Amino acid sequence: MTEATQGATAVGTGSPRHGHPAAQVDVQAEGARIAEAMGTVVVGKPDVVRLALVVLLAEGHLLIEDVPGVGKTTLAKAMARAVDSEVRRIQFTPDLLPSDVTGVAVFDQESRAFEFRPGAVFANLVVADEINRASPKTQSALLECMEERQVTVDGTTYELARPFMVLATQNPLEMEGTYPLPEAQRDRFTARISMGYPDRDAELAMLDDRAVVDPLTRLRPVADAATVRAMVDAVAGLHVADPLRRYVVSLVEASRRSPDLRLGASPRAGLQLLRAARAAAALAGRDHVLPDDVQELAAPVLAHRLLLTPDAALARRTPERVVAELLAAVPVPRRR
Repeated sequence: MTEATQGATAVGTGSPRHGHPAAQVDVQAEGARIAEAMGTVVVGKPDVVRLALVVLLAEGHLLIEDVPGVGKTTLAKAMARAVDSEVRRIQFTPDLLPSDVTGVAVFDQESRAFEFRPGAVFANLVVADEINRASPKTQSALLECMEERQVTVDGTTYELARPFMVLATQNPLEMEGTYPLPEAQRDRFTARISMGYPDRDAELAMLDDRAVVDPLTRLRPVADAATVRAMVDAVAGLHVADPLRRYVVSLVEASRRSPDLRLGASPRAGLQLLRAARAAAALAGRDHVLPDDVQELAAPVLAHRLLLTPDAALARRTPERVVAELLAAVPVPRRR
C-alpha cells in the first residue's frame, strides 16, 4: 500500500458511534459538527473556530490573545463544551503557585505516606485564563505537560490524558499587571490567534441572544474524547509529499536568516506547522496536504515565535509581515 493510499484510508468515510472509538472516522464531517456547535456561541468568527479545531486535531495548544471582552474565554469554553471530555479551568493570577497547576504531594497522617493530589492540568482540555497575569515561575509549570504530556512531581512522573490541549487566553502586554510569556513557553503553543471585534450584525445578534440566557448553557456536546482521538490518528496518517516537507523546512530556515529577526523559528515550529497543515487538509476532506494549507497557517503558527530586531521594531514591522515576506520569497513546490 502506498503512502498516499494509507492517508486516504486513515481519513475514511465511516463515522464512529458516539462514545466508541473506531478505526475510521470522517474527519471533515465530525469537524463540521464541532465547528457548527462552537459557532452558535462564537458568533461571526468561523475562521477563529476553524483554527482552534485545527490545533486540537494537530495535538497542539492554542494561545488566544486580544483585549478583554472580545470572547477569548468564550471560545475556549465553547470548544470544551462541544467536545464531551474532562475540562478544567485555571484562572491565572499573580499569587497562583506552580503546585496549583501541576499538583502536589500531601502527607497523609493515616497512611503515614505522601499522597499525590493532581492539579488542574489533569484533564483533556485545560483552559488557562489570562495566562500572562501569573508569574513566570508559575507559567513555567506548563512547560513539561505541554511538550511531553506528563507531569513530574517529587521525582515521580504522571502521564496526562489524550487528547490533551491547553487553550490559553492572554491580554496584550501593554495592559497593567501582565508578564510576557518566556520564549520557551510561546514556542510550545502551536498557534496564536486574535479574536478581533465582531462585525456590526454579529454584535447586534449578541445583544439579543444574550439578553436572557448565555448561549454556552445551551451548547451540548457533539463529540467525545474517543472521537477526537480517532480524528487525531486519522490526521497523523495524511500523506505529505517530499517537496512539501522541504518547503516547510525552507520557510523555517529562511526565518533564521531574516535581517529583521533576532530569533527565527525553531525545529518545533516546523513540526507543528506540518501537523497543523495535515489537520487543515483533513478538515477540507482531502487525504493529502497542499502548499495552500502551509501558507494559510504560516502566520498563526510562526509569528508568535519570532523576535524582531530592535531596528525592525522601531520601524514598526510586525512578525506577521515578516512571515508574509518569507512566503513571498521562498519558492512554492509545483505539481509535476
